[in-house]
Amino acid sequence: MRAWLLAATCVACAACDSGTKPGGTPTSDSGVTASADGIRWTQSPGTDDVATAVKAALTQAHADGRTLLVYVGAKWCEPCQRFHHAVEKGELDAAFPRLSILGFDADRDATVLGAAGYTSRLIPLFALPRDDGRASGKQIEGSVKGEAAVNEITPRLRNLISGS
Repeated sequence: MRAWLLAATCVACAACDSGTKPGGTPTSDSGVTASADGIRWTQSPGTDDVATAVKAALTQAHADGRTLLVYVGAKWCEPCQRFHHAVEKGELDAAFPRLSILGFDADRDATVLGAAGYTSRLIPLFALPRDDGRASGKQIEGSVKGEAAVNEITPRLRNLISGS
């Protein structure tokens, strides 16, 4: 089942239906992109209990006056890569000054993400969590390939956050 899901995700990402953005799984030496204002990105090191990890990140985000999104991407996904690079460069900080992202790897974490309700046909996936750390069902997924990916996702991401 997982192989089929992964293959479908690969095909879907390659087809670049409408969706989210570019940027594989953000990685830096620390695994965290942080600033006082702008996007704060924390990469999940991998866990068997996604809901608990998300709940802890959500508690911290709320304490900091921030909105938390769960992100699922992959290193091979072009839109994921583009989004990640835009975050690293600070290009989205002005648009999302109080956003925190907890990132997961679609290849590594698919099974445990599914157990917490974080599923999608396409990646990247951006999902709003419930207070218990499970998926709320409010999410956006996928994106176009190429330079337009980040610009394509930005208004959709803004709508997701504002509708929370």
